[in-house]
Amino acid sequence: MNIKSVSFLGLGLIGGSIAKALRETYPDIHIYTHAGHEETIEKAHKDGVSDNGVKLELRDLCKSDIVFLCAPVGINSDYLGQIAPLVGPDTIITDVGSVKGDIHIRADELGLSGSFVGGHPMTGSEKIGYDHSSPSLLVNAYYILTAEDEKAKEKLRMLHDFIKPLGPVMLSLTPELHDFATGAISHLPHVVSAALVNTVSANETDDELLKMIAAGGFRDITRISSSSPVMWEHILRANKTEVIKLIDLYTGSLNDFQRALLADDYDSIRDLFSSAKDYRDSLSVKKKGALTPSYSFFCDLFDEAGQIAAVAAILAASGLSIKNIGIVHNREFEEGVLQVEMYDETSLERSIELLKRHNYIIHEKR
Repeated sequence: MNIKSVSFLGLGLIGGSIAKALRETYPDIHIYTHAGHEETIEKAHKDGVSDNGVKLELRDLCKSDIVFLCAPVGINSDYLGQIAPLVGPDTIITDVGSVKGDIHIRADELGLSGSFVGGHPMTGSEKIGYDHSSPSLLVNAYYILTAEDEKAKEKLRMLHDFIKPLGPVMLSLTPELHDFATGAISHLPHVVSAALVNTVSANETDDELLKMIAAGGFRDITRISSSSPVMWEHILRANKTEVIKLIDLYTGSLNDFQRALLADDYDSIRDLFSSAKDYRDSLSVKKKGALTPSYSFFCDLFDEAGQIAAVAAILAASGLSIKNIGIVHNREFEEGVLQVEMYDETSLERSIELLKRHNYIIHEKR
């Protein structure tokens, strides 16, 4: 199949990133966009990403070889109903949602099972919207495709070959396995993060002591709670069954800690932490996942004036840009500690190597 045109229904962070990556990789392809806010379409056109600068009718967008549904999962399902009578039999319809079971069922109900290929680029950011999209967001990220109908499996192979040059690591799964896997490594962590933040918030002191001393560990594991509440409402609604199952499993794991503490069984406590450490340490840090990586490290500061400026100057002199920088005010570390966040893994590794050469003690995050 010679793909000459692509349409996007929804142009936020993920849709915008795919569209920009396609424009870079296939400069001659026609890209048409549709978004809730017309200024988003105008901006994409001004950026040279979209061929149209105004809203088009759905019937015009459905003439493309591939239609990407890039809205929240519930809205993507609505889009399927709207485009069902408008697409031809050769059109590939795909989405970017993190839940696959519901939308495959919807496609089957609409008679689109031979045209629909589920898609899930496992990448993202706490920031949302087209303005924060980037073609590099897909590089080295897992991009999962799902299909059940035999005709759709043929289109899956076409879509795989079309997307792979954008830089992701391609995987094919069943919708059921996809939803359990993403529920475990993405949806459950968001629930756990929100529950932890809400627990701390509900027990905050009058002088907001907990907020004041909240440090690296708490901020790191709750960072994803800054994601869009509306998006996560859609996701949990669509993947309700798997998330409930996983919450039960997670509650059981928490209960293991509680039972061991009640029994003063500290050997079991140590074993639980050791098991978690072993599995966590075995995770690859080279691939992007559903949670955006934070390229940061901790740097001990010398007991001298101007140390923050000195660290920044060392990195700037080598052309390294700092994304975020701040002092850790708690006593998790013996000396004053600076937390430095870089924009990418290469900058992170260069920064650590450079500061070590200047005799700074670095605590790397994994």
